[in-house]
Amino acid sequence: MINRSLIATSAAMTSLAASASFAEPIPLAGQSEDEWRQTLAIYAFLPARTSGTSTVAGATIPLDLDFGDALELLDFAAAGRYEIWRGDWGFIIDANYVSLEADGNLPTPGSAAFTADIRQKWIGLLAAYKAVDAVSDNGQRYAVDLQFGARYNSLRQEITVSSPLPVPVLGGDQGWWEPVIGARGTWVLNDQWTAIASLDLGGFGAGGNDLQIGANIGVDWRAWDSASLFFGWRYYSMDYSDSLSTGAFEYDVDQHGPVLGVKFRF
Repeated sequence: MINRSLIATSAAMTSLAASASFAEPIPLAGQSEDEWRQTLAIYAFLPARTSGTSTVAGATIPLDLDFGDALELLDFAAAGRYEIWRGDWGFIIDANYVSLEADGNLPTPGSAAFTADIRQKWIGLLAAYKAVDAVSDNGQRYAVDLQFGARYNSLRQEITVSSPLPVPVLGGDQGWWEPVIGARGTWVLNDQWTAIASLDLGGFGAGGNDLQIGANIGVDWRAWDSASLFFGWRYYSMDYSDSLSTGAFEYDVDQHGPVLGVKFRF
């Protein structure tokens, strides 16, 4: 039987890197509508709470984790987003990687040692179209862009048990392509502040991922001409299930918490 702390390690895997929408379809002061404009964003998602269930090798437990639980297990995390726009059309590359590791002893006779290798990564390729571009009563622009494309998603939950007996590696490593759609609203408040709200949906049953949701709301502060900071709140959920040779392999979680980012324009 896999113990609670081991499965909880798996449950924290998406905690520190998840997609967010930072770049703007509206040209800012000094940018041309008819020329290519590019934005590179680096960001981090800091979930205040993770809840749901995690299943490895057929063993399922309920989850209730805070940010400190995930931080203790973190090995490496990185997330970035590149956008290029010209006129009403844009192209987006969104990449995320997070790796966690843990080791300990199983509560069994002999206290066999285990090592858990937990990773999630994805790269999304999306086209975007600015469907709404207007000016509010106070003279500031606002826009809504629609996004659609594909994402390669990979999920690993592998547990290796050290034992003189032939014990298999529990869990596995699954990878799949899935469709992604999204929408984003951008409201220019003044020369330095922009409000952003976005929603993206992916999976739709592809590769066992029933639905993956990312929702963000926040503000962008243009502290420099070519760079800015983003502060916001994010909701993220994933509902994945499959059956491997070692048993059920599932991940059904909801997370929410602050998201922070920095972006560069060129």
